[in-house]
Amino acid sequence: MAAANPTPLMPHATAAWLVDNTGLTFAQIAEYCGIHILEVQAIADETAATKYTGRDPVRAHELSMEEIEKGQKDPDYKLKMSVQSQDTIRRTRGPRYTPVSKRQDKPDGIAWILKNHPEVSDGAIGKLIGTTRNTINAIRERSHWNSANIVPKDPVTLGLCSQRELDALVAKAAKKAGIKAPEDSRFEGDREALLEELRAERAAAAEAHAAEEAETNGEA
Repeated sequence: MAAANPTPLMPHATAAWLVDNTGLTFAQIAEYCGIHILEVQAIADETAATKYTGRDPVRAHELSMEEIEKGQKDPDYKLKMSVQSQDTIRRTRGPRYTPVSKRQDKPDGIAWILKNHPEVSDGAIGKLIGTTRNTINAIRERSHWNSANIVPKDPVTLGLCSQRELDALVAKAAKKAGIKAPEDSRFEGDREALLEELRAERAAAAEAHAAEEAETNGEA
């Protein structure tokens, strides 16, 4: 079985940098960072719950300028992570890191998965959220010390994982259990239209920026 494509160490922060500093499409950024295209749109519109500080993947040796240029020239091109960074990621092992500010939300995210996707194993939940089997079992049996205040909430909305990670987890668990994975058709009808609109907006912004620079240089 092929290994999943490696993604940047800080996908959302990297996406924020790519949105602000390149002409890549939202689809390309989402594919490279391993997050949902609508998460990229939220970052671009600054509607995400947290304003991410951009992280330069070029300085982090995760992406080369040559790759960025290839992507800017061809909207269908899929960016490739630098080999050096891939090797580093392969050598890295350990539980998922969750920022301190998000750790209090873990029980709510775990409760949501237990309620909506009981077919997902405790081990898989532990890897996705970054928690222990004991904690998961305590939440399931309502013996957790804070059970009275735990409210099931989508872990993607809480920022504990990406939509892509959750979808992959659910699909894998459903296949193993022999059941049909739920299909998310919320955006199916207008996905292509959204992509075209986002590309047009970025192209218009790039043209306006170029016109401003030309005008400034002409006045100099």
